[in-house]
Amino acid sequence: MLIFKIFRRPEWDAFRAAGATAGAPIDLADGYIHFSTAEQVTETAEKHFADQSDLVLVAVESECMGDALKWEVSRGGALFPHLYRKLRLDEVVWDKSLPLGATGHIFPEGVV
Repeated sequence: MLIFKIFRRPEWDAFRAAGATAGAPIDLADGYIHFSTAEQVTETAEKHFADQSDLVLVAVESECMGDALKWEVSRGGALFPHLYRKLRLDEVVWDKSLPLGATGHIFPEGVV
């Protein structure tokens, strides 16, 4: 199952340069990397990135994360995937721009 992480462009560029990331500032503060499922990612974009346009959507295969990936209750009582270790670049299945359109973010076909 693919899970998704939204990065601001500078965060994505730093991740690519380093080959691994502990996540965005919110991830560092919380002690894990926040991910969303396909069903959750639109709301995540609206809630946390509403006015931001230069974003990158990253897909990762959840089964490859091992025991470091925990499904925990979060927004609205739903289970969200949280990664308790650094994410490696070689674990990224794909990355795509997530532009901001007139009515919200424009997700790649087949994601939502």
